[in-house]
Amino acid sequence: MNPVLEYLMGFDKLTDEVIAMDYLLNAKTSVRNYAMAVTECATPEVQNVLTKQLEEAIDAHEMIMGYMMKRGFYQPYELQDQIGRDLQNIQTALNIPS
Repeated sequence: MNPVLEYLMGFDKLTDEVIAMDYLLNAKTSVRNYAMAVTECATPEVQNVLTKQLEEAIDAHEMIMGYMMKRGFYQPYELQDQIGRDLQNIQTALNIPS
């Protein structure tokens, strides 16, 4: 997209880091929801299907986490640095026009 249009529409604030973090949060939600669904299954067949989807969601989470760590977007072992990045991302998200 044209950089001027991106700026006018507010997309210039959507950095790779913000998009990756959103994707990571969605992956975590998927893992949690599939895990709960597996424990509520009425039949073994449904449980098997949901278990497979849970495993795929865990794999997706791992890939996203690896991508983010490799690029320095997520630093789980450097707490102060990560808190600073999180605060910066929050501010970026708050500044995106509705």
